[in-house]
Amino acid sequence: MKVLVTGAGGFIGSRLVDLLVSRGRIGAQAVTGLALADQRLPLVPKGAVALEGELGSPEALTRVASFGPDVIFHLAAMPGGAAEADYALGRRVNLDMTLALFETLACRERPPVVVYASTIAVYGTALPDLVSDATPLRPPLTYGAHKLVCEILLADFTRRGLLDGRSLRLPGIVARPRAPAGLASAFMSDLLHALAAGERYICPVGPEATAWWMSAWRCADNMLHGAAMNVSNADPGRAWTLPVLRLSIAQIVNTLATLYGDDRRELVTYEPKPQLEAVFGRYPVLDDGAARALGLSDDGTPEALVRRALETHRE
Repeated sequence: MKVLVTGAGGFIGSRLVDLLVSRGRIGAQAVTGLALADQRLPLVPKGAVALEGELGSPEALTRVASFGPDVIFHLAAMPGGAAEADYALGRRVNLDMTLALFETLACRERPPVVVYASTIAVYGTALPDLVSDATPLRPPLTYGAHKLVCEILLADFTRRGLLDGRSLRLPGIVARPRAPAGLASAFMSDLLHALAAGERYICPVGPEATAWWMSAWRCADNMLHGAAMNVSNADPGRAWTLPVLRLSIAQIVNTLATLYGDDRRELVTYEPKPQLEAVFGRYPVLDDGAARALGLSDDGTPEALVRRALETHRE
């Protein structure tokens, strides 16, 4: 099968490409062709097709159509904080480009599988004590609104028999590189990097703030599984929140202290920002039974999460 990864040079995309190259298959099917799309591709595996530049341009979409992918992992996006700051660019990247890609892929004779990287930002801030498939979706930011629109569009393309869509709602994925990422949730990664390195850290949420956590490697594993899993009897919405570890900042700090030394606890100073904590520090229990029944999974333990999150390469 031929595989296209958009956002292939990014944090999660690069790990997904590593797994595709090392395993050479998705489920039981061998990967016979690989195309990578991004604004810039720092490293392209031997034999892969590089599609650099604006994915929504007519030239790029023509190249996508010519490649003829059977499976598409669509991760290319403008992150939440950046998209909130620049509505026009966020719409062009997160909404218009995605719709153009879907329409290009829908011209295939056999509907290709599309695994779409959505987000837990489709949920609102005033969440119930238990989030389930029945929880209303009220995105608090434009980024989440655009992602939800694309979930609906992908489900509609699937209903029409044009695509075989699977939207996976990603939680807080760690640990992103220590650089401005345009993500309001970047503090989750910054905390891991700082304490692992023995550095002081000012945390913008309190110790009891809870979030849904997942390592980038586990996320990439789930994306691959999402392309192979049997969804023939799935809900028509074709969207699943990935199984998570629900952990407080205090639990993460304690885990880092266990792995790197008790002094790590003393390196953290808490200066909560109420607006940030209201969005990223109040996540309740998640009913992820439907996702787990399909074989999607979390990192297992806080220790495994931290170790895996700080890995930059897989052997």
